[in-house]
Amino acid sequence: MDSFPIPVEFIKNNLMLIAVAAVSGAMLVWPYLRRSSGGPWVSTLEATQLINREDALVLDVREPAEFAAGHMPGAKNLPLGSIEARAGEFDKHKARPVIVMCETGNRSSKAAGVLRARGFANVVNLSGGFPAWQQAGLPVAK
Repeated sequence: MDSFPIPVEFIKNNLMLIAVAAVSGAMLVWPYLRRSSGGPWVSTLEATQLINREDALVLDVREPAEFAAGHMPGAKNLPLGSIEARAGEFDKHKARPVIVMCETGNRSSKAAGVLRARGFANVVNLSGGFPAWQQAGLPVAK
């Protein structure tokens, strides 16, 4: 008595559907995995509230050329490549919230980890980076 047929035939016949299901499932999970790395993330609204209410320091970890093309008003440029050497310049701001931002969130996640290791307690990443800031119609300095 054959209770359940072996699913090999089903898998062979529906390989493309299984692949699509696996890829779409991975795409659904990816944002949650990405957000869990690099510490807490804040939206542009939350970032403006931190800046206005708690005098948050904004560190832009993009390269100087990217920073010069446009940045958040009042942001300090601290390229990721020089964060270890220059992080001491910002030690006086350890008690303030620090918003770290870049173009996509990859560099800011790494920078946030370095800052936390140096004793900065309240470090957050700007979700969506500088493009999100621009898309929200918030002011940009050059």
